[in-house]
Amino acid sequence: MTKVFMTRPLPERVQEAARARYDLTVREITTPLTADEMRMALRDYDGVVPTLGDMFSAEVFADVPDPRCRVLANFGVGYNHIDVDAAKGAGIAVSNTPGAVTDATADTAMCLMLMSARRAGEGERLLRAGNWEGWHPTQLLGMHLSGKTVGIVGMGRIGQAIARRSHFGFGMDVAYHSRSEKDLDFRAKRKPSLVALAASVDVLVVAVPGGSETHHLIDAEVLSAMQPHAHLVNIARGNVVDEAALITALQSGSIAGAGLDVYEFEPQVPAALIAMENVTLLPHLGTAALEVREDMGMMTVTNLNAFFDGQPLRNAV
Repeated sequence: MTKVFMTRPLPERVQEAARARYDLTVREITTPLTADEMRMALRDYDGVVPTLGDMFSAEVFADVPDPRCRVLANFGVGYNHIDVDAAKGAGIAVSNTPGAVTDATADTAMCLMLMSARRAGEGERLLRAGNWEGWHPTQLLGMHLSGKTVGIVGMGRIGQAIARRSHFGFGMDVAYHSRSEKDLDFRAKRKPSLVALAASVDVLVVAVPGGSETHHLIDAEVLSAMQPHAHLVNIARGNVVDEAALITALQSGSIAGAGLDVYEFEPQVPAALIAMENVTLLPHLGTAALEVREDMGMMTVTNLNAFFDGQPLRNAV
């Protein structure tokens, strides 16, 4: 029977679907795989379901020159933790789960936009600490989102979903920067550069894939171009933002606030970010809804089934 290794526990419905066809082993801890565990997975299983943090590097593939594994059905749309070229060089196909994560991630972006602009996290901390003295006209004044301009960095599926919510839900103007002009069903202005985009918007939302091409895409130059009242929101990958430069921008007041769901060295979050009241911090909740995680998991099973049936991968990368 075909052996499949699931690197983290996935929702029970997903596990049941995989067990119905495969000899399934589920690793029952939630931390990323060690290098030895990755080598074991490549050596001892026909298929692997990895996820964020499972760093299948070129070195790991090189250590297993004749892998039993033929497919990595990644749980997640992002796959920058897998060296896809090295995998393919080892004869291993790679798939991901696009589409299933789009709306949930866009919703998280809106949550962070609202929380940061309206100082919701700061207000909740004030109340929970017992320091709220009651309503008054100038309490915790934030920024009204309606009618403002949102800038989208990366106008793919998720970026477009965020833009639609912002435009149709809050009446926001939309600007964006991406490699190509997009044919959209709403008005949006493409900016010629990332710096030009940053300088022109009230909220800058990062929605690009992770990887070497986008590492520190949001750097000191981009942050310094933002307006002093503007907020940065990141729901992409942590290392897309230069975290040290972001801390400097926030501490100096060159931007008003930030809403973050991802971090450069997660799960480590800098003490400087935690200490600042104008930063909203979420523990990578982007797709954390049961039905979404089930859909993602079922997509990995669909990819496995297609591969072992000799059919093209539904979501090959």
